[in-house]
Amino acid sequence: MIRKLHLFKVLSLLVCLSLLMTINSPFISMAEGHKMSAQGNQFEDLNAAFSGAIPLDPLKIPKYANQLVIPPVYEPKIVTDPLTGEVLKHAYEVDMTEFKQQILPPGFPMTTVWGYGGKVKDPATGKVKYFRNSPGATFEAVRGIPVEVKWVNKLYGSEMFAVDPTLHWANPNKMSMDPSKPWPKFPPGFSRAQRPIATVTHLHGGEVPSVYDGHPDAWFTANGKKGSAYRTNLYKYPNEQQAATLWYHDHALGITRINVYSGLAGFYLLRDNGDYLQRKLPEGKYEIPLVVQDRTFKPDGSLLFSNNGINPDIHPYWQPEFFGNTIMVNGKVWPNLNVERRQYRFRLLNGSNARFYNFKFDSGMSFIQIGSDGGYLPKPVTLKSLLLAPGERADILVDFSGLNPGTSVLLKNDAATPYPDGDSPDPETTGQIMKFLVPAKAEPPVTPAKLPDTLNVMPNLTPDSPVRNLTLYEVEGTNGPLEVLLNGQKWEAAVSELPKVGSTEEWDIINLTNDTHPIHLHLVQFQVLNRQDFNADKYEGDWVKLNGPPPIEHKVHELPPKDYLTGSTINPDPNETGWKDTVRVNPGQVTRIKVRFAPQNATVCAAKPGINLFKFDPTLGPGYVWHCHILDHEDNEMMRPYKVVK
Repeated sequence: MIRKLHLFKVLSLLVCLSLLMTINSPFISMAEGHKMSAQGNQFEDLNAAFSGAIPLDPLKIPKYANQLVIPPVYEPKIVTDPLTGEVLKHAYEVDMTEFKQQILPPGFPMTTVWGYGGKVKDPATGKVKYFRNSPGATFEAVRGIPVEVKWVNKLYGSEMFAVDPTLHWANPNKMSMDPSKPWPKFPPGFSRAQRPIATVTHLHGGEVPSVYDGHPDAWFTANGKKGSAYRTNLYKYPNEQQAATLWYHDHALGITRINVYSGLAGFYLLRDNGDYLQRKLPEGKYEIPLVVQDRTFKPDGSLLFSNNGINPDIHPYWQPEFFGNTIMVNGKVWPNLNVERRQYRFRLLNGSNARFYNFKFDSGMSFIQIGSDGGYLPKPVTLKSLLLAPGERADILVDFSGLNPGTSVLLKNDAATPYPDGDSPDPETTGQIMKFLVPAKAEPPVTPAKLPDTLNVMPNLTPDSPVRNLTLYEVEGTNGPLEVLLNGQKWEAAVSELPKVGSTEEWDIINLTNDTHPIHLHLVQFQVLNRQDFNADKYEGDWVKLNGPPPIEHKVHELPPKDYLTGSTINPDPNETGWKDTVRVNPGQVTRIKVRFAPQNATVCAAKPGINLFKFDPTLGPGYVWHCHILDHEDNEMMRPYKVVK
């Protein structure tokens, strides 16, 4: 079977032809500076071209004029036992609102965004005040102390970007998923789809009961409408897992890509008071969370997002991947951070919809990764580059003590878009992330503490259940994908992943597409076992013969890939050997992970099928999901429910 030509290669040809025939196209105007180039601007320009809008030229935005903003920390209400004084929980109220924020440098217009808001302590005055921002303030949670959050939807207007009602989505007004044609362009789009605004918050990486997991069907609106899986907007997080860099973001069905792009995301740092390593690590102002996201702006400062579908007769607004033409860190485009001559700890998060980043310093300086999605790595890993897919996190140490006063280094990116076989990012725009500057009047250098050889002890997980063979599959349309599927099935197909509580499973994820997909599982942290190349064309042909062409409505017949494998197994990278909740599944490879449906810190001996070691019952509630964390894929069927059973 002939492998599918990647969507964006097809679109490049189509759009280039249309641009050649369009005399006044902003994308070929030298004055506007939007030439289609071999440098990698093609995909950012394609997004803008299909949006029917002229973007703000990213080359006209001064770099490093913005100073990095470090999100403040939410201030909890501490609830204690009146007799013993023991802390019982930390309670918060966090709302979601629309407001304007200075994302572009001073002198440019402000940008309308959505963001989370709540009480924080002003670092200058010590007073508690209300604060809202995109990204939101940071939760500082403590292991063993539950957190309770009342999430309040105060988004009373309309969605900022096009809701595509032909997708399976939250649908508060119960619109038809096959609305009558002709379909309107956006704006205005479908008025009954644009409001009310549905949201639900997911704690990404959290070990939580499913009723508090931010299930895609558990959405709710400001005017009281709610989804089928809705139970409460008062969420409870046990915080029993290892200290880690987690994050929270919107997860409403079929509109996650536009709600997160609008600004609904933030950090959730889980700490452990018994963490012996913490004393050796930078803290306070030397520990900084960094969420990296790509954005495209209009000249008036507003955000621009694709709103014309690649197969408009099927999905009027959906596109398979969005790539912005600027890079935003902590809500500021191309910021600068003044640093001292010492070591810093950065909690790095790829919060983009679809863009991968391969981070490296222009000076070639190395850095140390100490943690991944679910906590510390087994041992420190020295790197000169770091690849992160959407949803992945890395806990890194960067030592600036060797820099001379008045010098700077740039954090750059050379990951292809789409990853891995797309174009390189433009070195003048999306190839740059932020700058770190040592001021001319700098203090003497500070030598960092020596790290121990061992940071974390990983259990040797042994599967005790049958292997799951799961495929990633694109359903092709005239101009590219119509939808992207997990195991050939849509969201509403009967639940097929029913792992037994306490069991350990091997999931063999077989990628039949041309993209790398970041696959995320809710509830659990897992271990990457290995990867292996396989004959994708032959496998796909035999798999389709066995099951029929997707989407598949019947029970899927698994096809083990053993007879299609080529070459030896490929061990995970050293910085993938810790706990993970999001794994990169490369094209033409089988990616194997070991998933234990038990608490992260359960002992190997205690975890057995049928025995629940969680402090809650994971078999109750609406269940969990697994999905691709390219949000555009997730919103168009690349997400499946799973339920833990007894």
